[in-house]
Amino acid sequence: MAMAFIEGEGMADYLLDPLEVQALNVLPMPVLVVGEHRSLLYANAAAEDLFQSSAVVLKRQRIDDILSFASPVLALVEEVQRRGASVTEYRLDLGSPRLAGERIVDVFASPLPSQGDAVVLMLQERTIAEKMDRQLTHRGAARSITALGAMLAHEIKNPLSGIRGAAQLLEASVPDADRLLTQLICDETDRIVKLVERVELFGDERPAERDAVNVHDVLDHVKRLAQSGFARHIRFNEVYDPSLPPVAGNRDQLVQVLLNLVKNASEAIGEAAIDGEITLTTAYRPGIRMQHAGSPGRIALPLEIGIRDNGAGVPSDLLPHLFDPFVTTKAQGSGLGLALVAKVIGDHGGIVECESVPRRTTFRILLPLHQPRVDGAAA
Repeated sequence: MAMAFIEGEGMADYLLDPLEVQALNVLPMPVLVVGEHRSLLYANAAAEDLFQSSAVVLKRQRIDDILSFASPVLALVEEVQRRGASVTEYRLDLGSPRLAGERIVDVFASPLPSQGDAVVLMLQERTIAEKMDRQLTHRGAARSITALGAMLAHEIKNPLSGIRGAAQLLEASVPDADRLLTQLICDETDRIVKLVERVELFGDERPAERDAVNVHDVLDHVKRLAQSGFARHIRFNEVYDPSLPPVAGNRDQLVQVLLNLVKNASEAIGEAAIDGEITLTTAYRPGIRMQHAGSPGRIALPLEIGIRDNGAGVPSDLLPHLFDPFVTTKAQGSGLGLALVAKVIGDHGGIVECESVPRRTTFRILLPLHQPRVDGAAA
């Protein structure tokens, strides 16, 4: 790689061949070059996006300025400079005050002997790969309780109907003071039946009818439902890509999923909040593909739907398990709502993930495009 230094603005400026610059800029991984005294000599376009600064601004700083003093990346740079050999570290926390929350990366560091102590850093974020892995886990967890739902329907619902009927018969013959107890029995059996019915939904393997769905129509419908009920005290923002093509989906199921997520966002904000805000976003994100059961190849998931709130956030210890059945942050929650969301989106061939820090929780759904059918076959 042909490289040279020139003086400019009080520090050495890093020069690359134009073709090399073009090649590095199209890489999806952030690339940094660190020189003597930890000065930043080069940053590609992905690094600009990661640190939310232009390359010109970054090159006026040291790597200490964009990472915290305790970041393990700094020690990695020193090790490469000391050994003069490449070093790779996996699952490091960047530890940057510029980045919201924890950012876990794999770091590939190599020396540039022709340029003194310069070190090339390539950062590979773990988030996308781990999201895919977690989605497969979520789908497996949903399937694992399919049989449980069928068993509950037979073994629990029938006895509960008998218990409720007996309580209703007793209600006619007990004193008024004891009728509260019989009513309590009826109410609790009804609550258990509703819980069992929600579990039964996981056992419904019938393919839903799917067609071209305009996600903006679905989001507008969900917003109207929310504003007329549980979210009337919350301000909604819309950041939509108007050119977004239709998604291949079932409209009723997508309404159910998005209404569930908006309701969760509303509950996270709380009824007493005076600055509650939910932001609905859509975007086209090419480049993400996933192998889906029953499909011979990888399916592109370019359609992104986001629901962001400024509530308290999700505890970090629950975040990796948030879509597992019976995991909930609510005192009275069943822990099935988000598991059902993961199942429905998985059935659509998509993925759903959550990122959360205090006052910024985002649920992001990625879905495939609708493929027009020609002569009875998918185009």
